[in-house]
Amino acid sequence: MTKVLVPIADGTEEMEAVIVVDVLRRVQVEVCVASVMPDRREIIASRGVRITADKLLDDCTDEVWDMIVLPGGMPGASHLHDSAALIQLLRSHISASRQLAAICAAPAVVLGRHGLIPNAAATCYPAYQPELSKQITAVSQDRVVVDGTLITSQGPGTAVEFALQLVEVLCGVETSQEVAKAMVVAQLDGATA
Repeated sequence: MTKVLVPIADGTEEMEAVIVVDVLRRVQVEVCVASVMPDRREIIASRGVRITADKLLDDCTDEVWDMIVLPGGMPGASHLHDSAALIQLLRSHISASRQLAAICAAPAVVLGRHGLIPNAAATCYPAYQPELSKQITAVSQDRVVVDGTLITSQGPGTAVEFALQLVEVLCGVETSQEVAKAMVVAQLDGATA
C-alpha cells in the first residue's frame, strides 16, 4: 500500500493539510498525519481549527514513505522548517528520489531555506515567490507544478488541484479523474513542469 506522510504544526493552513489527507484517503492511500510540535499531537491550525495528528513526527522518522507532503500556512511552515527531525527525514527522502510535495509557504520556507530543491522548477504562495526565485532554478506562476519527483502548489485556493495531482502521481490519471468526478470537481488543465 502507498504510504504518505503529512507533517503538521501550530499555524498549519487547515485547507492545505485536510484536503490533501481527505483526497488521498478517498483513493485508499495510507496517510499518516504527524505533529512536529514537541510531545503534542493536537495542533491549532492557522484559522484556529484544532487538528489531532495520528502520531508525533518522532514516531515516523524510521519509516519509509512513498511521498511526504508539506502543507503551508504561517507560522506552520516555520515550525516545519525548525524541526530537525523533519529536515533529516526530508534529506533522506530526497536522496532516495522519493516523491515530495509542498504547498503555499512550504516550498520557500521549508525546502528552499534548507537548500533541498535547488535544481527544480516550483511554485509557492505568491508573496514567497521572490524568495523562492533566489533558492531554485525556476519559479513558475502555474497553480500546480510537477518537476520530476517534486510537486508544488500556490495556496489554499489550489489545494484541491494539488491533491488531485498527488493522486495522479501516486495512483494514475484515471484514479485522479474518478475521484475528481466523485467530488464534483471540474477538471482543470494539468500541471506543468
